[in-house]
Amino acid sequence: MRRAGLGLALVLIAGTGSAATLDSAPRPKPRPVASQTVVPAEAPVAALLAARPQMRPEDDAAPPGAGAAPVAGPGLALRPHPRPTVAGAPVRVREVTADMTLERSARPEPRPRTPYQVASLSAAGIRTQPSAILTPRGGVVCGDPAITGQMIAPIPGRIAGCGVDRPVRVTAVDGVALSQAATIDCDTARALRVWVSDGIKPAVGRLGGGVASLKVFAHYACRPRNNQKGAKVSEHGRGHAVDIGAVTLRNGVSMTVARGWNDASQGKILKRIHRAACGPFGTVLGPGSDGFHKDHIHVDTARYRSGSYCR
Repeated sequence: MRRAGLGLALVLIAGTGSAATLDSAPRPKPRPVASQTVVPAEAPVAALLAARPQMRPEDDAAPPGAGAAPVAGPGLALRPHPRPTVAGAPVRVREVTADMTLERSARPEPRPRTPYQVASLSAAGIRTQPSAILTPRGGVVCGDPAITGQMIAPIPGRIAGCGVDRPVRVTAVDGVALSQAATIDCDTARALRVWVSDGIKPAVGRLGGGVASLKVFAHYACRPRNNQKGAKVSEHGRGHAVDIGAVTLRNGVSMTVARGWNDASQGKILKRIHRAACGPFGTVLGPGSDGFHKDHIHVDTARYRSGSYCR
């Protein structure tokens, strides 16, 4: 019994020593709790600004080159500091509003679909830029697929009465080529097509394989009639006339007006061709009419009250 009490006493003494040892160990001091200000949700803006934690002086300093920092106050929204300058100049941001419209479309202006030129008329005549070829699609001119050529710019006249408002440069008619492009107007081009289709081709028929080309002696030229000084302006000066000097066949034979008009075989064909032009054209002149047309057939679209003039 006595030994049990002694053991219990020793255990109590040992336990007391352990406890003393634990209590004597250093403990870290608790961090101080930062004081916080609780602001109700319905507090005004001034109270919300006042509740912000205090910033260091260097945080409030504006960046170099920027203006003074805005002062917070009632009704003033919090904004970041302005952006730094770029290459010495401040960056400006343009505000976009709903009523703003583009001053100019970003798309390039479309090119004109056709290169036609519009001539301006004046008392002095037709004014235009240097003649530019206005080639229609497929080479068809005057609305007739049997007329091949090019539309060109208006031709001003050197003297009063000359010039062509809407000229064309015809290179072939109903498959028959012209030895040189004839500058005429569309009325004359259509008359030439009728003459070739209904007069020249039937007159030649299958002789030599048919008609291959026509020898053009003259077309547009601003000059008086028969180049005689003081005479009226020729129909050539208005784009109304063409002079044909020969008909060439597909076999290479050329029936010239100068040599074939009085020939026994070629003469008959050439005279039929001459007569066939009277109708489509208002004026038809050939050998025998005067001394100026002994080597070609002159045709033009001038009209007279008495009808076509054919000599």
